[in-house]
Amino acid sequence: MTQKYDITMKNIFSDMADDIMSYFLGLQYTKIDELNIEFARVERRDSDMIFKCTTDKGNVAVHIEFQSENDGKMPYRMLRYSLEIMEKHDLLPYQIVIYIGKDNANMKNSLNYNFGEQNTLDYKYRIINVGDIKYTDVLKTNYYDLYSLLPLMDKNRRKEEGEKYLERCVEAIKDIPLDINKKKDIAFKAEILSGIVYKREVIEKVFSEVIRMFRIEESETYKMIIEKGIEKGIEKGIERGAKKEKISIAKKLLKEGMDIDRIAEITELSKDEIKKLMN
Repeated sequence: MTQKYDITMKNIFSDMADDIMSYFLGLQYTKIDELNIEFARVERRDSDMIFKCTTDKGNVAVHIEFQSENDGKMPYRMLRYSLEIMEKHDLLPYQIVIYIGKDNANMKNSLNYNFGEQNTLDYKYRIINVGDIKYTDVLKTNYYDLYSLLPLMDKNRRKEEGEKYLERCVEAIKDIPLDINKKKDIAFKAEILSGIVYKREVIEKVFSEVIRMFRIEESETYKMIIEKGIEKGIEKGIERGAKKEKISIAKKLLKEGMDIDRIAEITELSKDEIKKLMN
């Protein structure tokens, strides 16, 4: 990745650091500080993310790199980072490369040689291919920041379902039980990352719907409905309210641009009744 792309990726993934370490690495840790490593002597390049953490094995430097392309030189870069971490911070490095590319990951994760007992190298780090992670597995968790990666996950299902898979991802983000600004942030990152595996026209088509939905959720009409408790009708049914009131609400939601299925859920009017209101 170019340095400009590195900076973009660092901004995108910064909020995911905790979820990545917990879910991908399974680490029990306490994050102490963010570290910085720059190869001024070798190459002008900043690492993606390095954190000093306390674990059951003592203090370590958790080093996370993101790759959207296969890099045959990756083991050499990672080894240089490892040495810099140990030399500059006197910490043992726990290193991981998170591969988010479209193609299969085929990078090596080790360097080794053996010229006898006193001249050997046996170096390894972890590579995690996001495409191998199951969509359903992530949805079972509350690691909501990882939902930004959903469009890159479940490679086989993604290839089989195509655009439909991206729609599933967007729906999952819409349903996150977080405030609308946080959902917007996750959706924005997901849209950017979708560009790695989807064509621009598909992305614009699918994400235009979620953007419209977010605008609806911000509308005064929608807020009024939630405040009155009518939204609870999705689960419990609307216990009160005359048919006239339901029709009035449906008309307002149609003006806001909400889809018919959603209006039917909220008001308990039939789809045919709502279609008639459109005329």
